Amino acid sequence: MRKSIFTLLLLPTLLFSQDSWVRFQVTFDFYAPTESNFFMVSNSYGDTSMYYQPTTPYEVLDTILPVFSGDYTVSLRDNYGDGWTSSLPASFIMGNSCQGNLIDWNPVVGSFFQRDTVITVLPCPPPGPPTPCVQTIVSINLDQYPEETSWDIKDSLGNILLSGGTYPNVPDYQPQVIVNCLPEGSMTFTIYDQYGDGLAGSLWGGQDGSYYVTQCGDTLVYGNVANFGLDSTHAFISDTCVPAPPVLGCIDYNYLEFDPLANVSDSSCATLKIYGCIDSTMFNYDSLANSMEYIAQCSYELVLYDLVGNGWVGTTLEIYQNNDTTAFALDSGYSETFYLDLYAPADVSAMLFVSQQAQGTALECGFTLTGPEGIIIEVPVATPGVAFTLYQGFTDCGTTCEEKVYGCMDSIAYNYVDTANISEPCYYFPGCIFPAYLEYHSDTTNGYYTDINVQDSCIIIAVFGCMDSTAYNYDTTANVDNGGCVDYIYGCMDGTMFNYNPLATSPDTCVPFVYGCTDPTMFNYDQLANSDNGSCIPFVYGCTDTTAFNYNPLANADNNSCIPYIYGCTDPSALNYSPTANTEDFSCIAYAYGCMDSLALNYDSLANTDNGACIEVFVGCMDQAAYNYEPIANTSDSTLCLYNANCIGGPGNPYWLNDPCYAWVILVDEYCCDNQWDLVCQATYDYCNGTWVGPLPLRTSSRELISITDILGRPAKKNQTGVLFYRYNDNTIERYFKNDK
Repeated sequence: MRKSIFTLLLLPTLLFSQDSWVRFQVTFDFYAPTESNFFMVSNSYGDTSMYYQPTTPYEVLDTILPVFSGDYTVSLRDNYGDGWTSSLPASFIMGNSCQGNLIDWNPVVGSFFQRDTVITVLPCPPPGPPTPCVQTIVSINLDQYPEETSWDIKDSLGNILLSGGTYPNVPDYQPQVIVNCLPEGSMTFTIYDQYGDGLAGSLWGGQDGSYYVTQCGDTLVYGNVANFGLDSTHAFISDTCVPAPPVLGCIDYNYLEFDPLANVSDSSCATLKIYGCIDSTMFNYDSLANSMEYIAQCSYELVLYDLVGNGWVGTTLEIYQNNDTTAFALDSGYSETFYLDLYAPADVSAMLFVSQQAQGTALECGFTLTGPEGIIIEVPVATPGVAFTLYQGFTDCGTTCEEKVYGCMDSIAYNYVDTANISEPCYYFPGCIFPAYLEYHSDTTNGYYTDINVQDSCIIIAVFGCMDSTAYNYDTTANVDNGGCVDYIYGCMDGTMFNYNPLATSPDTCVPFVYGCTDPTMFNYDQLANSDNGSCIPFVYGCTDTTAFNYNPLANADNNSCIPYIYGCTDPSALNYSPTANTEDFSCIAYAYGCMDSLALNYDSLANTDNGACIEVFVGCMDQAAYNYEPIANTSDSTLCLYNANCIGGPGNPYWLNDPCYAWVILVDEYCCDNQWDLVCQATYDYCNGTWVGPLPLRTSSRELISITDILGRPAKKNQTGVLFYRYNDNTIERYFKNDK
């Protein structure tokens, strides 16, 4: 829980206890588990109201978040820098029922590392009555094996209400903060580890993890025992939040009686703070002050280090104080220095953020934060810090107290001290005042020497020293031997050399310092070095070919494990997914199902995958009013349709109704339809189509019956039943039907 304070700050304890709300409808891209997330920060307080890190490709989030009305900054992040892009589009929609969509990116387009958008949320009643459940925060502080960890929360019947993990696509040590709602009642929280060592990363040279469950600002589950084996279960009660009881006291910080635990004033504030120097040993001690006055702000030096000199790639350091957050990164080289002003005395914190791609090189990173009183936070590059761990310190810019400085404060005096603030005797005419010295001023006739009040420039008559000419310290000016003669000692007398001998009295050969790694088991062992400079680098085996797919920038010894880049589509949901590819070439093609037979009725020119649903083309007359209507046809050809005139000659005899001249003839001469198609009918038809030459024949009214035959052409009588054909002298034939009635 403590590690996650800057990832997701405390959210409301009851759903819709704020005066507004927003709904997030988000679809992430394929690379979301390793690259993408989003968060929302209150512009008024700098608090993180929402943070979400997806764990699966194309993950969908649809949730309602209660918030206070006001201004917020919504930030979409992508570690790779190409935005939320993949084969299927990503989308981000946010809004409420009062204002509609405050953000509507469907899809999310464009390249970005971080896209910030400021929105204003107005007061908006919640969509329905408050949900009868208690907001719960689950905090999982992972170790360096996040792919082994999972958890769940069950009710008293064993139903899983919340669950999460494993986390194979997040950086090592990254805290996971899950905010959700639980009903009231008895619950069990269980955390699992697939390997069986719990969150005990220290067993393998890393850092231990932890886990917590919090409601109403109270931690109900403490997961401080990292090595819990395969699983660990904790029982707790989910209950509504009870307001904290009033604590009476002085709640005004400007009074000495101020009580930081009090939340209700009891009028006990009595003594107003008077700031000043309250140290009685100081020059500017203020007897009226009752509170030490501290220097409120000063400059601090931040130095970022990189072990191999290639800068921080994918790693950033964030410095926190009050509501301020400042991010730093080392672009290149072994170190870079920054200066920042910090408040004092106050807490200051730092945290290393590492992307999944950079967690291998994050071991090279270190930093120091130094102020007027020395280093307050330090992560040496030789012992790199752990990502997502909160490092804390306390600033100290000193007080306004001034040390007492004694000295002569007269600028014309011989012993004047310009920094003095407390006066001491001043001397104006120095000289020798001791009779034993040659320069003793014995003549005071002119009155000058009477002003001498400090000894200066005395030279004693006797000169003591070594009077042995064979000794190292023989003194040719000495006139009194002091018994301190020293023999010659040969050696290097240069203090900057490796073989410097502080006892030497006569110079000898010096050997310079040769700095380097003096450990023969190390990668950079230097057999010429005589002074270890702490730069030894152990052998790190791996692929050292920069053109290989698995190139390891930390490796310094090649182990023949290099794998070449294999470019292709790495999205398993794409049409051209290549299981052998290890490097995305952004050629992925989405599946488009449909009929791919260009001769089929339902051919789809956009399809790339046949769905087996092609329909064969069957051309025919699809007009049910036509004589030759084809019920199984699916492609109409109106030129094929034939229409029956319902005339005496039968369908199509002598023509179909489609023929315009035939239609015209039976319209103007009903005899041709109702009785028979005779020579007059044919001549009228030929006249219509322009093939008749000469006058039109007339149908004679004095026809004579020549013969009667049955359907087989045999002679018949008028009273005979069946179909009969009457032939007349005008060469016309009429058909009749007689029944036995």
